[in-house]
Amino acid sequence: MTGKPLASDTAMILAAGLGKRMRPLTATQPKPLVRVAGRSLIDHALDKLESAGIENAVVNVHYLADALEGHFKVRSRAPKIKVSDEREQLLETGGGMVKAAPLLPDPFFCLNSDNIWVDGPIDVFHELSQAWDADRMDALLLLVPHPRAMNYRGEGDFHLDPEGRITRRKRGYVAPFIYSGIQLVSHRLLRDAPEGPFSTNVLWTRAIEEDRLFGISHMGLWFEVGEPAAIKPTEEWLTRA
Repeated sequence: MTGKPLASDTAMILAAGLGKRMRPLTATQPKPLVRVAGRSLIDHALDKLESAGIENAVVNVHYLADALEGHFKVRSRAPKIKVSDEREQLLETGGGMVKAAPLLPDPFFCLNSDNIWVDGPIDVFHELSQAWDADRMDALLLLVPHPRAMNYRGEGDFHLDPEGRITRRKRGYVAPFIYSGIQLVSHRLLRDAPEGPFSTNVLWTRAIEEDRLFGISHMGLWFEVGEPAAIKPTEEWLTRA
């Protein structure tokens, strides 16, 4: 691999959600265990970490947590997995990162457990690492332009300026980039965080105001797999990718 080494040897995988949009498949299993193209969603993510050389994963759990922990016990491949237990209270994305922070180095990768993507010329973790600048950034988000966002039907999330700074889509307008669910995060982003459950958007808003939220455009494909209807077209795309 050319360029910078990985910015971190650890990734947090957000896997504690209730998976309501994936019902009825999540009536008896957590969303990360839903299978796409013969692999569970979380194994797709873990396999990508392994391929990139990321040694450690921290996974938060809440809904049907025992099933997820049992799944991890029978996985013998890298990365090594630690669990951040949210059984007592679901903390959302921001609160989940704050609770897991003692298990995470600075910086760390963070990704949603339902992400499926195809890498471009280099894997996404090296993509982020090559663009990372700890002096300027609280977080670096991997963004996807609409033509590379398979199954996506929304209006986008963000704009990028020429230096990669992020601004949000204005209501009533379309933004050119969709958040992939993958980011590289400094512990500085988590400072003075609210207590209890809250969205990462709270921290991103502050970082935008301070000109410290950045993004890069993913060079490969990304698949939104939020509903059962997205599974079949994703599997068809993957056979062609």
